[in-house]
Amino acid sequence: MAPKEYLRILRQAGKLKQVPRHCWTDEDRRESVADHSWRTALMAMMLRGVEEFRDTDMDKVIRMCLIHDLGESFTGDIPTFEKTGSDTSTEDRLFAEWTASFPEDMRTDWQDLLAEMNAQETKEAKTYKALDKLEALISHNESDLSTWLPLEYDLQYTYGQENMKYSAFMQELRQEVDAWTYEKTGRKQGEE
Repeated sequence: MAPKEYLRILRQAGKLKQVPRHCWTDEDRRESVADHSWRTALMAMMLRGVEEFRDTDMDKVIRMCLIHDLGESFTGDIPTFEKTGSDTSTEDRLFAEWTASFPEDMRTDWQDLLAEMNAQETKEAKTYKALDKLEALISHNESDLSTWLPLEYDLQYTYGQENMKYSAFMQELRQEVDAWTYEKTGRKQGEE
């Protein structure tokens, strides 16, 4: 790949640093999509030491985490409670159009990763998706309650529950996140 092409790809991906997400950081700043993608990838890297994931290709999961929201560099972020199937299709289409101009090996890798992520059949894809959901919950718990919309009090307990079922570790991690949410909101378990 020529340096000019390398920089062209990085400049588009770098737009995620400026794309705000719905969530606020604990520093009273809007979280960016890049913030979210980075920590999701870090979460994947940290799973290398967890016995349940010894047979999981964590390098692949990390790559999935890093590219999963690149379509949003074209569309911006749409909160999960507003996002439609059409929005997701648009992001995927723009990602495919963008990567069509990549060098062949990189294009194939990124497009294959997206297809695997969307199919949600492999342990790697399921792990990426669970981490994506968990990172959003963690970020939300880090934000001040004054930034939460009324619907988010319930959503915080239901969001991504299905994505945790494949893994005992993910279910335990989700329980810890939920306990943090109960503490933060002052609710008791069963009130959600």
